[in-house]
Amino acid sequence: MWLDPLFSAPFLVQLHVVAVLPSVVLGGWLIAFSRKGLRPHRRIGQIYIALMTVTSATALGVQEINPGGFSWIHVLIPVTLFGLFGGLVAARAGRTVAHRNAMVAVYIGGILIAGGFALSPGRILHTVVFGPAI
Repeated sequence: MWLDPLFSAPFLVQLHVVAVLPSVVLGGWLIAFSRKGLRPHRRIGQIYIALMTVTSATALGVQEINPGGFSWIHVLIPVTLFGLFGGLVAARAGRTVAHRNAMVAVYIGGILIAGGFALSPGRILHTVVFGPAI
């Protein structure tokens, strides 16, 4: 791994990465392994929602594709925030299927799809994972 591009990136990009990395692990664990409805699931879910909110908010400052402006990938920001809010409201109302669907959609769209695009050539994360372009 080449971490220099990340260390020299703007603060919002660094904060974005710091928030999203534990979200990948926590969200995956919550979906795949956590016993639903128990206190650990709820507490870790609250942490996950907070981290994903920070991830979404800091994504506004990640503008590598279109410097100084937004790109099409920024559409995932309000979609992710809406999904987080909807999932939280559904959980509090006891609508477990709606909660599960919202949280899985947030994980797939906000982490897997957005993360896949973050690994595109020319992006900081691509350089961190695959090394500098030759």
